[in-house]
Amino acid sequence: MEAVHVRLIAKTQDLSEKQVAATLRLLEEGATIPFIARYRKEATGELDEVQVAEIQRAGKQLTELEARRETVLSTIADQGKLTPELEQRIRACYNPTELEDIYLPYRPKRRTRATMAREKGLEPLADQLWAQNVRDVEGLAEGFLTDEVPTVEEALQGARDIMAERIAEDDRARNRLRHHFRKGAIITSKVARGKEKEGEKYRDYFDFQESLAKCPSHRLLAIRRGEDEGFLRVIIEPEAELVLPDLQRLFLDGHGPATEQVRLALEDGYQRLLAPSIETEFR
Repeated sequence: MEAVHVRLIAKTQDLSEKQVAATLRLLEEGATIPFIARYRKEATGELDEVQVAEIQRAGKQLTELEARRETVLSTIADQGKLTPELEQRIRACYNPTELEDIYLPYRPKRRTRATMAREKGLEPLADQLWAQNVRDVEGLAEGFLTDEVPTVEEALQGARDIMAERIAEDDRARNRLRHHFRKGAIITSKVARGKEKEGEKYRDYFDFQESLAKCPSHRLLAIRRGEDEGFLRVIIEPEAELVLPDLQRLFLDGHGPATEQVRLALEDGYQRLLAPSIETEFR
């Protein structure tokens, strides 16, 4: 186990590095958790079975993280997009969720509206709008018209699709939205169309809304069961009127016509891509 892993585990478990290193060494040698807790107290500093098990879990998680890190690095390198700055950022990351957020823009993905827009040559238009210093937006878009992109609005829509995906994959935006989910997510359930009679036992949740933080576990389980059985439609999301201003502060710069295009992309990216993605983490 690397020294940095020992330091991380010791810090998170409030133990000495000596205790962690000794425990990991015994585990690597094949000693069981009960054996270590009962017969190796002098080496571990009197750690009990729960503490030894927690060290084992943390060590396994870090080992898996290192393997995932190498996969991420090699995948991005194969794309020719691994800069020294990006590599340093990836190597310094020890949070699995944050690592996946960093990797998200580079992860091989299915064909999306943004990828189709890029194939039509609209990424340079998106980049110029993203800078938010263009005054004649329509005039700029005219320079990107082709047989595949016959109108200014189609060019702008394609650019917005690219920017929407860019926003949805931004790790800062994803972390901001996670914060809003933890702080004030609302769970809403509605009866699935045509399922009123079959789903009678879930009638209490046919038109239901409650703070996720205050929703008792038994109620949450019932709602999820109703969703799994196809009787309920369930959405978990924070209040958009609180989230969008926060994201706007992150991405909008000014009030010009280019900024308006970014604003439209942000609202679309939030509703269509970002919110559904983060919602899955809270289910």
